Amino acid sequence: MRGLNGPPRKLSDFRGRPLIINVWASWCGPCRAEMASLERLAWLDEFGYLTVIGVSTDDYFERAEALLEASNATISHFIDSRLRIEHMLGASRLPLTVLIDADGRVIEKVFGAREWDSQEALKLISNALGRHQVQLQPVRTASKTDAAGLQR
Repeated sequence: MRGLNGPPRKLSDFRGRPLIINVWASWCGPCRAEMASLERLAWLDEFGYLTVIGVSTDDYFERAEALLEASNATISHFIDSRLRIEHMLGASRLPLTVLIDADGRVIEKVFGAREWDSQEALKLISNALGRHQVQLQPVRTASKTDAAGLQR
């Protein structure tokens, strides 16, 4: 796969730990809407058990690259202009997010945009990939702050 914001990689390079592949396009509004939550999801995995990548189906490298630059993407993104991965994963509509286990088996396909760092999505991921494999902690929100500035 040709890298959009990093070096090229083969899909097999990711075998050995759970993988989330988000298939998107720069012209797809719902795809753009969920990108930030995928970034946050990747950052929730403080132990590195999970890899989150994006695969653009754009025809033009420059359009996909421009979107990633504008969004300050930190997760690895690739371009699939020949649509091989899109066809292999069965991406009949976008966005498509695919949960793959450490052995490379597709466990779950989710069509449509989601907030990937929400409690609901974290539960879906944990159930699909196994709690022993994925240890994600949702972002905590402060309910009260004491006089010392400590959150309670």
